[in-house]
Amino acid sequence: MSSLMDAVRAGRTAEVVGLLDELTDAERRPLFAELKALRKELRAAPWDADSRRAYPPLYVAGVACQTGAAAVAAWIAAADMRWSRTSPALLLRILGDRDPKWLADVTQRLAQRPVGSGVPYELMAGLVRLSGCPVPTTDAYVRGWLGHIGATWRREDTVLGRLRQDPYLPQLVAALFETDDIGGLLGWLAGDGPNSWFGALTQLAAEGALDRGAMVDACVSRLLRGGSAADHRAFLHLLKDLSLTADEQRERTADWLALASDGVSSVASHAQSVLGALALEGELTTCKLAEMSDAVLFRPEKKLVRAQLVLLGKVLARDAFAAQELLPVVAQAFRHEDSDVQERALKLVERHLKKVKGTEVPAELALAAEELIPGLQARAAHTLGNVPRTEPPVTYEEILPPAPQPARLTPAPVSATEVAEEVGAAMESEPGVAGFERALDGLVRHAYQDRDALLEALAPVLARRWWNEPENGYRTETRFGRTDFAVSDADDGLDLLLATLRGRVHLGTLHAFVQHGSTARECVHSPLARAFEARLWEVAHRMQTDPLPFLLSTPTWSTGLLEPDELVDRLDEYRRLGARVAAADFAQALLRVRREDRAAAAQAARRAAALGTREGSRLARWLTHQGPGLPADRRRTAGERILLECGELPELQEDFPVEFRPLGRPVSVYRERWHCYHWSDDIRQHWLALLPERRELVALRMLRDLSSVAVDDDRGAAGCLPQLAESGGAAGEAVHLCLAYGLGARHPEDRLAAVDALLTLAARGQLDAARLGADLGQLVRRGAVKPLRLAESARTAAATGANATIWGMLRHTLPVLLAELATNDSGASARGLGDLLAVAAECAERSGARGELPHLAQTAQRRGSSRLVSQARRLRSALALDVAA
Repeated sequence: MSSLMDAVRAGRTAEVVGLLDELTDAERRPLFAELKALRKELRAAPWDADSRRAYPPLYVAGVACQTGAAAVAAWIAAADMRWSRTSPALLLRILGDRDPKWLADVTQRLAQRPVGSGVPYELMAGLVRLSGCPVPTTDAYVRGWLGHIGATWRREDTVLGRLRQDPYLPQLVAALFETDDIGGLLGWLAGDGPNSWFGALTQLAAEGALDRGAMVDACVSRLLRGGSAADHRAFLHLLKDLSLTADEQRERTADWLALASDGVSSVASHAQSVLGALALEGELTTCKLAEMSDAVLFRPEKKLVRAQLVLLGKVLARDAFAAQELLPVVAQAFRHEDSDVQERALKLVERHLKKVKGTEVPAELALAAEELIPGLQARAAHTLGNVPRTEPPVTYEEILPPAPQPARLTPAPVSATEVAEEVGAAMESEPGVAGFERALDGLVRHAYQDRDALLEALAPVLARRWWNEPENGYRTETRFGRTDFAVSDADDGLDLLLATLRGRVHLGTLHAFVQHGSTARECVHSPLARAFEARLWEVAHRMQTDPLPFLLSTPTWSTGLLEPDELVDRLDEYRRLGARVAAADFAQALLRVRREDRAAAAQAARRAAALGTREGSRLARWLTHQGPGLPADRRRTAGERILLECGELPELQEDFPVEFRPLGRPVSVYRERWHCYHWSDDIRQHWLALLPERRELVALRMLRDLSSVAVDDDRGAAGCLPQLAESGGAAGEAVHLCLAYGLGARHPEDRLAAVDALLTLAARGQLDAARLGADLGQLVRRGAVKPLRLAESARTAAATGANATIWGMLRHTLPVLLAELATNDSGASARGLGDLLAVAAECAERSGARGELPHLAQTAQRRGSSRLVSQARRLRSALALDVAA
C-alpha cells in the first residue's frame, strides 16, 4: 500500500496507525517486506532529520504487520529501533486485539531480553495485564519494576503506597532476592529516608502483606551466597531493619557462624555482634564460641579480630570453666601479622592463665607462643615458662627475587604475512618495546623488498584504521612545516608508517617534518618525544623517496640496548648495498649501542673504523668515548614535591641531528612544563628505550609525572618503574626519587609496580637504600607521600623476603619523621606512622637488625598504648635484643 509507506517515510505516525486499523492481519502481512526494506535503507542512511522522522511510524508498522511472537519481540527490542521513542501505550493499543496466549509469549520473550535492550517496563507490564500471564521475574523485568516504583511516582505518592497497590507484590519482592547486582539500584532509588525501599518493605512485612519470615530467610541466604559490595550493603541493611527477635537470631546460629567466618567485612561484623550477644546471654555454647573464634581470629581485618578478643575476654570473665576450651583458641591470635593483636591475645592469656593451672593448656599455650614476635616471646616465657623452640635460631638470609633478564629480540619476520600479523597484534594491544621494534623493522624491510606484497598482506589491518575511511582520509596539510598529527605514542608511529605506505600522507608533509622538525609546544618531555618522533617521520619519508633496507637502530635487547658488534655488521651491510644511512636512525643507534662493556666497545670500535665510512668512523669515536656521563643536578621544591634540575650534557649535542640535541640540554623545574600533550602511560617505556644506558636522564624528565601518582592521586604513571629499574646506566637521584613517589602512590597497582622496581634494583645491587629512605622521609614530611601508603608498599616488599632491604630503607626514613613528631605533636604528623613503625619492627626482628635509631626512644617513652607508641616500643626492643637470645 503506497499510502502507508508514504506516511511512514513522512513520519506521520497517527496516519499510519489509522491506516493499519483499517487492515486485517492478512492484509498487513504482505506489507512487512516493504517495511523491512525501508529499515535496511535507513540503517545505511546518514543519521539526519529524514531518518529520525521515519523511525517512529516504521516501528509501529513493523509491530502491527508481523504475526510471529518471536519476530515481534525481536522487532520491539532491536537496537536500531530504540530511537523511535514510541510510547508503550501506543504499542499496547496496536497489540491489544491479539490472542492472550500469543501476547503471553511476546511478554516472556521481551522480559528475557537483556537489560541493555531497553524494552520499556510499562510495555511489559501492560502486556502482562492484557494477557493475564504470570508476572515475569527476569532481570530486565525486576529492574524495570524497581525503576517504575521508585522513580516515577507523583509527588503525593510514596514507594510504600505504590507497593501496596501492586497486585504482583509477593512474586516481585521474592524475585529481588534472586536478581544479581540489584543492591545498588535498590539503595539508590528513593534514597535511605522514610520513603526508602527498605522502610517500605519492612512496613509491608509488619502489616502482613509480605511474609516476614520468608524475607528474613531470603536476606540471610542472599548474604551467604555472596555477590557485589552493593548487594551486601543493601540486604544487610534490610536484614537489620527487619529487627530479628532473639528466637529468630538463635534459630540461625549456623548461618551467623558461616557469615562470621567467610562473609565480607561488614556482614561478618554484624554476624559477630549477633553471636556475641547470644554468647553473653548464655545462648551460645562454649564449643560454638570456640568454633566461631577459630575462624574469626584468622581473618585479616584487625577490627574483627580485636572485637573477638574482647568478646572472649568477657566470656572468660563470666565463666571460669570456659578457660580450658577458649584459651587455646585465644592463642591462635599469636600468629596474627599485627603485633598489637598478638599483644592483646597474650594479655588475655596472662589474665586468665590461673584458671587452667594443673592442666595441659599452659604447655599448649607455650608451644603456640613460638609464633609471637621476639619481644613478646620473652614476656610469654616469663608467664608460661620456657617457650620451646623446635629448632635453633639460624642466621638471617635475605631473599630477593632474581633480577629480570632482558629478552633478545627475535629476527624480523621473513614474510609479508607475518609482518601484517605482528603489526595488527601490536596495534590491538600494547606490544612493549620488543613488539613495537619488531613490527617497525618488519615494515621497513618488506617495504624495501616488495611494497605491493606488503600492502596486500596489510589489507585487513588497513581496513580497520580510522584514517583509511574513504570519507575521512588522512588529511595532513603542509603549511610552514606544520601538521595536524603528532606521533605521541607507539600506535601513532605505526599508523604514520601504514598511512604512508597506503599513500595517505602527502610527501610535502613528510619533507616538512624532516627538514624543520616538530612544531609541537615544548614541555619537559619534548626532548624525549622529539627524538622518538623524528626517527618515525624520517622512516616514513624514506619509504616514499628512498626506502631503507632495514633499520640500524633496532635494539638487540628488550630494554632498547644494541650490541656494538651487531651495529657494525649492519653498517657493513649498508656499505655493501650502497644504501644511504638515515640520520635519525643512526643517531638512535648510537644512543642505544652498549658502551658500558669497555672491552667489547673497544673491539667493535676497531672494526667500525676499518669500514672506511663516515658512519663507521663516527661509531668508532662514540664507542671509545669515556662512556655515559651524567650532568650535574640540583634539588628544587614545588609545593609538596621535590623535583630535580640538571645542567647541560655536551656529548649529546655534538654531531647529532637537531631533533636529538635537546636530550643534552638543561632540565628546568619551572620552564617548559605546560601545554603537555604526552598523556599516554605506555610511551614512557619507549622513552626509556631511547637511552637504555642513561635512565637517569629519562627519569629526570619523567619525575613530575611520577610525583603525580602520590601527590595528585593520578593512576598509571608508575607502571614504567619496573622498566626503569631494568634499564641501564647509573641509578642516581632521579631514579630513586621516582621510586619514592611510586612507593607512596594512591592506587595499589602503581604501588605494586614500585615494589617490583625496588626489588629489581636491590637484586641488581643498584639500590641505594639510604638515599631512598632519606628521600621518603622528606617526602612524607612535606606531605607528598602518606605514611599509610608507604607502609603498605614496604610491607608488600618485605613479604617477599626482603626484610633487610626494607629495614635499610626505613632506618633512614623514620628518624626524619620521629624528629618531626617530637617538634610537631599533631595528629597529622603521627597519622600512619604507627603502621610504618610496625613494618620496620617486623623487618628488624626478622633480619636481626640491632643498634640505635635516632628519636625512637623519645617516642617509645610516651604515655599511653596507642599504635604509634606500642610499635615504637616494639622496634626499640627488637633493636636492643641480645644477638645470642
